[in-house]
Amino acid sequence: MNVLPPEQRVATQLGLNARSVAATIDLLNSGATVPFIARYRKEATGQLDEVQITQIRDTHQKLLDLDKRRETVLKSIDEQGKLTTDLRQKIDAADSLTDLEDLYLPYRPKRKTRATEAIERGLEPLANLLQTQRESNLERAAQRYLNDAVPTVADALQGARDILAERISEDLDARQRIRNLFEREAIIRSVLKKGKEIEGVKFKDYFDFAEPLRRVPSHRLLALRRGETEGFLSVSISPDEEAALQRLERQFLHPNATSASREQLTLAIRDGYKRLLKPALETEFDNLSKQKADAEAIQIFATNLRQLLLSSPLGQQRVLAIDPGYRTGCKTVVLDAQGNLLTDTVLYLFMSDNQRQQAAQTLQKLVKQYDIEAIAIGNGTAGRETEEFVQGLNLDKPVFMVSEQGASVYSASEVAREEFPDRDVTVRGAVSIGRRLMDPLAELVKIDPKSIGVGQYQHDVDQNALKSSLDTVVESCVNSVGVSLNTASAYLLRYVSGLGPQLAGNIVAYRAQHGAFTSREQLKKVPRLGPKAFEQCAGFLRINGAANPLDNSAVHPERYALVERMAADAGTTVADLVRRPDMRQQIRPERYVTDAVGLPTLHDILAELEKPGRDPREQLAVFTYDARVRTVDDLHEGMVLNGVVTNITAFGAFVDIGVKQDGLVHVSQMADKYVSDPKTVVSMYQKVKVKVLEVDTARKRIALSMKI
Repeated sequence: MNVLPPEQRVATQLGLNARSVAATIDLLNSGATVPFIARYRKEATGQLDEVQITQIRDTHQKLLDLDKRRETVLKSIDEQGKLTTDLRQKIDAADSLTDLEDLYLPYRPKRKTRATEAIERGLEPLANLLQTQRESNLERAAQRYLNDAVPTVADALQGARDILAERISEDLDARQRIRNLFEREAIIRSVLKKGKEIEGVKFKDYFDFAEPLRRVPSHRLLALRRGETEGFLSVSISPDEEAALQRLERQFLHPNATSASREQLTLAIRDGYKRLLKPALETEFDNLSKQKADAEAIQIFATNLRQLLLSSPLGQQRVLAIDPGYRTGCKTVVLDAQGNLLTDTVLYLFMSDNQRQQAAQTLQKLVKQYDIEAIAIGNGTAGRETEEFVQGLNLDKPVFMVSEQGASVYSASEVAREEFPDRDVTVRGAVSIGRRLMDPLAELVKIDPKSIGVGQYQHDVDQNALKSSLDTVVESCVNSVGVSLNTASAYLLRYVSGLGPQLAGNIVAYRAQHGAFTSREQLKKVPRLGPKAFEQCAGFLRINGAANPLDNSAVHPERYALVERMAADAGTTVADLVRRPDMRQQIRPERYVTDAVGLPTLHDILAELEKPGRDPREQLAVFTYDARVRTVDDLHEGMVLNGVVTNITAFGAFVDIGVKQDGLVHVSQMADKYVSDPKTVVSMYQKVKVKVLEVDTARKRIALSMKI
C-alpha cells in the first residue's frame, strides 16, 4: 500500500498541518459533525474553519475510496498471475484514480475485442514480429499464420495490427502524451442536428460552435451539454488529429524501421488512436470537464443559498401576510409572533370597487384586532398592485415584499400537509410568505433547495454532489444561527448538529407531551437522544428565558462549570456576569487555559457572554421599488431604479426591479473595472441601484447596468 497514511496524504494535498488533519479525521470518525468541530474543538484542529474541515472530510473519503480500488486492482492482477514487484510498486505509488486505471487497463478483464479475437486466432507472434520493425517481407512472414480462421495474408496483417492498436492505446506513456495534448489543445465543438433548427432555437449560439476546452466557462459547457441531452446538438472534444498522430508516431516508429514495418505500424497507430485512444480520452475529458463545470455551478448555488438562508429576519413579530392574485383574490393570513396561523381570508382587490372597499375594511380590522406589527406581500403576480393598495391605506405598519420563489413547492409538500392538514395550498402559501419574513432560514429549510431558484443549471449537474453540497450549507447556516428549542419545527431541528429526522421528531413529541424545555439538561430525557447526540447538539439549541442564561447562549454545557468558576472568581453569579460588562472585563482568559481548553475557546465564551444567543444575521430594513414601474411596459432605456439581487451566476446577477421579470446585470456591467467573479461585487438580496440598458418585451429580457 501507499507508504504515507491517508491523513498525511490529505494534509499534503490540502497544504494543512498534519496534526490538525489527523485530529479532525479522528473527530469525524468518532461521529462529530463539521459545525461542532469548527465551533467547539478549535484547540484540537488548530482553529480550522468549516470549509477546511469539509475539505478534509471529502478528501479523506476520496483517498479511502482510492485505496479500496487499489486493493481490488492488486487482487485482480495477482489472481491472473501477472503481479510483478515493479507493477506492485507502481500501483502502490499511484496517487489518482486516473493513474491507477491506466496501470490496470492492460490487465482488466475484457469483453471480446478485435485484438483478443486476433490473439485467439494465433496472430500474437506476428504482432510481436511487426512490433520489432525489422522484418522486410511481412507478407511472407504472415503466410506462416494462415489457417481456417485466418484465410489470407491481408487477414493476418489486419489481426496483427488490431493487437498492436490495442497495445498502443493501453501504453502508459502514449496515454499520458495524448492526455497532455487534450489538456492543452482540446477543442469542444457543437453542431446543430439536422432538422432541429426551429425546435432548438434557444441553443442558436451553439449551432456551429468551437472553443478551447480549457477556457470554456462552466455555464457555457452546461448549456452545451443540455443542448446535447435534449437532442438538438452534437458535441465533441478532441485536439488536432495530426498533432496527436505525430506524437504517437514519434514514440512508436523506430528510425531504422523497414518500409514494410513502418507502413503497417503507421496503420496500427492511426487505428489505435481513432478507434480506441481518442474515444477513451474524449470520454475522460468529457467527464472531467463536466465535473469541473458541475463543481463551479454547485459552488455558485451553495454561495447563493448560504446568503439567502442567512438573509435578514424580521424576528418574532405579529405578521399579516398576503399572497396576491387577480382573479382568485389575495390569500391573506394572520400569524402570531411564533408563526402560528390565527386566521385566514381572501381579499378581492381587482374585481369591483365594492369588493375593493370591503377588502380595505377587512385589512384595517385585522391589523387592529390582532395588533399587527408588519405586513408581508408576495412579490409574484399582482404583488406590486397589492403593495400599492396596502400602502394607500396608511396603516402605519412596515410593508415588506417577500420572494415567493419555492412557496408553491412548500404549499403542496408533505411538510405543509402535516402542518396544515385542514387548509388548502393557497393558505399554506400565504403562511410561508409571512414566515419567510419572520425567519427566512426556519422557513426555507422546508423547501428542496433546488426549488428556491438561486442556482445555475441546477438540474443539469450531478444531483448527488448538489444535494451533498446544499445539505452541508443548510446544516452550516442552521447551526451558525442557532435554533430555538421550544419553537423550532421538526424540519428545522433535523439540521441541528447531531440530530436528524428521528431525534428531531422525538424532541417535538417530547415537547408536546411535557411542555416547553426549561433547560438543556432536559434533552437527555428525550427518547434515543444519547450522550453523543447531546454533546453534538446542545450548544446549538437555545432556550429563551431559561433559569440558566447559558442555556440561551452558544456556550456548550461542557463549559458551564468553567463559566461558573469565572463568575465565582469575580465574586458574582453567571447571570450578573452576563449583565455587567465591568465584571466581564475583570476576567483574564489566560488564567483558565488548560490542556483541554485554550484561548480560542475562552475568547468564544467571553464573546458569547457579552451577547448571549445573538443572531449573526443583519437587521431587516424596509425596501421600496420605484413607484413609476409595475410592468415591463413601464420601463424605458436610461431609467435608474432600485433593485434587489435575486440570483447570482457565473455570467452576472439577476435583479428584481419590481416588474415581475428580473433583469440581468451582465458581469461586464457590474463595475467600471474588470470583474471576473460576480460574487465579489454583489450578494444575495443586496439592495442595488441599476440603470435600464435595453428592454426586449418579446423575449422577456431586461438588460441592466450597475455603472451609473
